Amino acid sequence: MAFALPVWLAVHEELLRHGEADCGTCSCFDEFDDEALFQLFHLSRPCVAFIADAVRGRLKTLPLDEPGLPADAMVMLALNYYAHGVNSAPVLQRVGLSQADGAALVVGTVSGVVAAMSDEFISFPLSPGAKANVASKVEGLCGIPRVLGVLAPAHFKIRASPYEKNSFRSFVNTLGYTSVVSQIVCDSDGNVLSVDRCCVGSTCEQEMWESSSEGKEMEKELLGLTPFCITHILTPLSVPDGESEIRFNEAHAKIHSVMRTTLGSLKRRFRCLMQLGFAQEASLNKKSNIIKACCVLHNIAKKFSVPPPPPAGKIEALHPGKQLSAPAEVDPEALQARQKVIDENFSVVSSSQDPAVHMRQYCRV
Repeated sequence: MAFALPVWLAVHEELLRHGEADCGTCSCFDEFDDEALFQLFHLSRPCVAFIADAVRGRLKTLPLDEPGLPADAMVMLALNYYAHGVNSAPVLQRVGLSQADGAALVVGTVSGVVAAMSDEFISFPLSPGAKANVASKVEGLCGIPRVLGVLAPAHFKIRASPYEKNSFRSFVNTLGYTSVVSQIVCDSDGNVLSVDRCCVGSTCEQEMWESSSEGKEMEKELLGLTPFCITHILTPLSVPDGESEIRFNEAHAKIHSVMRTTLGSLKRRFRCLMQLGFAQEASLNKKSNIIKACCVLHNIAKKFSVPPPPPAGKIEALHPGKQLSAPAEVDPEALQARQKVIDENFSVVSSSQDPAVHMRQYCRV
């Protein structure tokens, strides 16, 4: 179960106090000044110390087959790989590895540990208070009420063998390159609220949604198994008709741009996500662990207010995603829910309504 923010911060402060008490203990990160540290890991010193402390205790519980590296050295190798997609010579030299092949085993181990920390550092709003808090911030940003997050399929480039034709084709997405894809949900501040296991790049969005924990949670609410009202995914209108629908689409684009910025920040800080290397359809767990680990570290970096490196080029556009070959009939209740949002919030009449009324009608859209 994820910590509520005050508890998370209390744990964070306790760890920092503990770190101050042990300040005489040397760390392999101490050899780098703050500027070099950021260049190598794209994180600040307090943030790195927090991550190392969180991972160190968890590594102690694992039976490790890797070379006898200290926990901090293992964390250093993994953070350096996440930041650059390869291990830098100064880091390999510092931990005593001459070949990156040995580092790959260490990175895989640390990725599994950090990915498992998602239960603590990635939290989809489930309680009434958490839902209301996320929805209030989204409404303040774009004017759309009762929204619990921004959802998008996030594609990450991989290499696949062209000699295995069937497997190769399964990785090819609608933009024509090979990738794996994960369904990611973020809030209006760019915090990752949910990240699902990755699938081959040709996977349909609907399939990912229906198999995700959020999709199943929505299905429970549709069946009346929870105290919250009927929920829907809120999509823009393909052909807006009239000023109110145009205003709604503009508001939708505003909140959806948060996901574009979030994924851009994620890939700038963790450049391993720009190219995840060779992948096989039968063994995607390692790729999933790396993606989820980077999402955990993204949320931690935001808590420490560590900016990502400056963009090296244009921010990648959100992927259009693959639709089912035979699209299912559009849920009329979803269309009615969207139209109600438009009528109540984006028509001329709605501008005079009390926004508190909408929160009393709280539901997920």
